[in-house]
Amino acid sequence: MDQSELTALVCFRPQNFAWFLGAGASRSAGLQTATDLLWDMKRQFYCREENQEISRQEMQVDAIKAKIQAFVESKGFPKLWDDEEYPACFQKIFGDDRERQRKYIAAKLSEDNISMSVGHRVLGAMLASGLTRAAFTTNFDTVIEKAVAEVAGRSLAAFHIEGAKSANDALNNEEYPLYCKIHGDFRYDSIKNLPQDLAEQNAQLSQCMVNAANRFGFVITGYSGRDESVIGLFRSALASANPFPHGMFWTGMKGSQPMEPVRELLDEANAKGVKAAYVPIETFDSLLSRIWRNVEGKPAELDQKVRKSETSDVRIPMPKAGTQAPLLRLNALPIKKLPSHCLRLNFSKPMDWTALRNAQTESEGRLVITKAAEVWAWGERKIAHDHFGSALTSIDDVALPDDLSGSETLHLRGFIADALSKALSRDKPLLARTNRSGSWLIIDRHSDDAGAVAPLQSIVGRTSGMIPGLFTESTQDHAEQEKVYWSEAARISLEVREGRNWLTIDPDIWIWPSRARRDATDFLDRRRADRFNDKYNALLNAWIEISLGTNERAAEVDVSSFESGIESENPSFTIGSRTAFSRRLS
Repeated sequence: MDQSELTALVCFRPQNFAWFLGAGASRSAGLQTATDLLWDMKRQFYCREENQEISRQEMQVDAIKAKIQAFVESKGFPKLWDDEEYPACFQKIFGDDRERQRKYIAAKLSEDNISMSVGHRVLGAMLASGLTRAAFTTNFDTVIEKAVAEVAGRSLAAFHIEGAKSANDALNNEEYPLYCKIHGDFRYDSIKNLPQDLAEQNAQLSQCMVNAANRFGFVITGYSGRDESVIGLFRSALASANPFPHGMFWTGMKGSQPMEPVRELLDEANAKGVKAAYVPIETFDSLLSRIWRNVEGKPAELDQKVRKSETSDVRIPMPKAGTQAPLLRLNALPIKKLPSHCLRLNFSKPMDWTALRNAQTESEGRLVITKAAEVWAWGERKIAHDHFGSALTSIDDVALPDDLSGSETLHLRGFIADALSKALSRDKPLLARTNRSGSWLIIDRHSDDAGAVAPLQSIVGRTSGMIPGLFTESTQDHAEQEKVYWSEAARISLEVREGRNWLTIDPDIWIWPSRARRDATDFLDRRRADRFNDKYNALLNAWIEISLGTNERAAEVDVSSFESGIESENPSFTIGSRTAFSRRLS
């Protein structure tokens, strides 16, 4: 099931669904997840035992995390991602001192750290309006209580293990909204993070959730499924008389895979006749925003509080063009023609991003793929069939939208930029790469065609090489150290301004392997230190000449991503070689 199907299902009758929230639902509010707490406790333990000082920022370095993990395992901590890691870590750090544990979590999950996101405001509004009748969480924080107070001006009392019987009574008497914290609340003594507590989930509060599962479907979000006691609760619900009458839908980030206990739980649910599915989503906020936009009957006053601000088309008239000499040269080239069609890949079951990225990699750049509600691609049909096999049911042509300016077309702009980078690099000593920061043209350091990169060499000298004395760090994933290389590069993107499409070019430097970029900061700073206006202008000219194959200032150049193929398989572009300028107003 994809995100759109889940949205439609929930919006049809939102009262049919209860929500189950894990720590991921609170992370967007600026609060730490269970994994964050684990690493923080292990950092503190290591620093105390070894008389070291390691900052939270340094914990982003894989090598440091690997060193700390090896140390704590030597002291009897469970292995990384062990099912018992979370409760065992609390036991090792705090022992039976619940007050220290309570103070630690209280500091980490303080209301002062909460930054309310749109997802929380949506859920708060749905609880306050009756669109959602019940929610359960493993979290200790007060994010949802604050959300209800912010959007509805009313309080929401959460049931926790101090008032488990009351939670059951409220459910039986249909006293909605019902909000339960099944791991307790850090403001109370019976917080449930110690092993014996997790192993013996409070019977009455657990029964409340099982009873709710006999009345509602469940949407589980922000929760990985690592906690066996919670998975056990869902299994108990499945063993009841009328489990999840409206289905059970477990959400996870796109590109990730559900943990084995989650897969087993969903398989068990389907075997019992429950409609159950794993649903890839972008974020907790994006899912709740989709539901709020599409749900009927939402109160207008709550809608205003949820949205806070509304987007609308703005048409501010541009001033007339100036007539004096150019004031500023821009790094944008006009795109005179974009491709109008691409392929739509239809699959027998939803295809996740991991499989799609693997197909792009295995095709050695002969497929360009994007995914939203549908999977769109460029490349020969035969190549797509070879890679996806029987999972691919059909391929047809689809028209690209004429207007690419809206936020809903952001993925398409990246899709087109990816194809454009391949078109500009084809038959040239350039490599095309795409990462999270955009699409890139990179000087191929293995190419012998020095003449083609002469415009750059005349400005910067060497265009690629090895960084002397720099090696990658040895980590758990990359045990052997590697040399670090660099090449001159340019990041490219597709921009839409005033109804016109532009190719922007930003000269930069590429680092191999990419994980070493943070270690090459000093080299990058030295290499780019003198790239001010005059030199940047010369670099821009050089990249235009290399990528378009012309030094004419008013040329129009046609490029295509592949050597052959019909329009929907082989995207083609027409690009002007003269950049945009601004002129001083009259």
